[in-house]
Amino acid sequence: MDNQQKGSFHIPLAKRHSNAWDMFATWVGANANNGTWYIGGVMAACGFLLALKILFFSSALAYLCLSLIGYIGFRTGISTMGIARGSFGIRGSILPSLINVTQFIGWTAVNTFIAAMSVSYLLHDLLGWPVYGKIGGLKGMIFGIIVMSILHIISISSGSRSIQLIERIGIILVIIFVLWETVVVFRVVSLSQIIDWNVPAKFKLAPGTAVDTVAAFNLAWVTAGADFTRFDRKATSATIMPFLGALVGVMWFAFIGLVATISIAISSGIYDPNNSDPSSIASRLGLGILALLVIILTSMTANAVNLMAAGSALTNILPKLKLKYSLWIVALLATLVTFIPMIFGSFLDAFTAFLDYVGMVLGPIISIMIVDYFICAKMKYNLAELTQKNGIYWYNHGIHWTAIITWLIGAIGFFLLQKIYFFQETFGATYIDMLLSGLIYWFLTSFFERKQTKC
Repeated sequence: MDNQQKGSFHIPLAKRHSNAWDMFATWVGANANNGTWYIGGVMAACGFLLALKILFFSSALAYLCLSLIGYIGFRTGISTMGIARGSFGIRGSILPSLINVTQFIGWTAVNTFIAAMSVSYLLHDLLGWPVYGKIGGLKGMIFGIIVMSILHIISISSGSRSIQLIERIGIILVIIFVLWETVVVFRVVSLSQIIDWNVPAKFKLAPGTAVDTVAAFNLAWVTAGADFTRFDRKATSATIMPFLGALVGVMWFAFIGLVATISIAISSGIYDPNNSDPSSIASRLGLGILALLVIILTSMTANAVNLMAAGSALTNILPKLKLKYSLWIVALLATLVTFIPMIFGSFLDAFTAFLDYVGMVLGPIISIMIVDYFICAKMKYNLAELTQKNGIYWYNHGIHWTAIITWLIGAIGFFLLQKIYFFQETFGATYIDMLLSGLIYWFLTSFFERKQTKC
């Protein structure tokens, strides 16, 4: 491995430049976005109080995992998918890396699609173009997707410092916007009206299904945790700040989406979860062009994190590929994926299908990585060996089949648990499946791999 590769794989403490505020701002900014507003609007199908409870507890559990992965990133100075080599093997880590690439490309596409809706509304207000969903509205959406993709490529091409700048400026403007939207919402309806609002029976979302929805939304960030905390100088800010920042961000912005969606349902007498996107909400609340511009900006703040995580995962798959080129590749792929909801015909249907995929494949990966580092490896990875062929992390021809088999069991287990009525109405499948996956991995490595003395 040459010096350039070593530098990209491991970040020594002396070369780290992030601090506690950077970590907090990054993770608030990660959730200060269109997707979080939208998930809040979707959660309105549970009713206000139940939605808040599920948002908090499901998010807190997910971000506890974010803190654990963030700590590993701080200790090792290695990206999340680089860390995955310890549990999945050097070649085996290609599996979680491929999944990470696909899911972060998916999230980039989700945010880009919602931002393109805002562009569509802007073009309607400025030029009279039809908005998306109306006859001729595809023209504005296609133009919006292209514009947003160009902005994303410009932002990531400018380096990590520019991403930090986007986050810092963006979060200030977004905070101003959500305060403004909150004032507008509560001028229309009161908090007591929102609390008392009843979901139409045909739109009700089962509690367990809602837990899984929120879990999938939040767990997606966990596999990006170490990509950022490996640049942090202190363990406390690498663990506490991602948890606090992400939790504050998701609760705040999902709350806005939740109350805005319910307020429109109350004032109009019609509730349609398909109209929970921020662009439709901003338009119906009469927030104007400035609000649409802020929504576009939030796409850039969230997708800076999404694209960086996807690019890092692609670099783990193709170590000779420079991060800059990886970022360009994933940005272009995300542009293509953004057109998929148009094929589905319903953004909500496409979004729900995507969340099911994320929950099924990510939960077991995260459990395996956490159990391997904290229990099996006793918080010690040999960093040099993580890149060495025939070393301790080479396992069987570069693949740790125990991790692969456990992941497969976990993915199938999630699919089966999700179909059980009891879990649909109570805890959901995600966290039960993660617990079982962690226990299975620990059992298999403890009783069938004693020679490796990992557990």
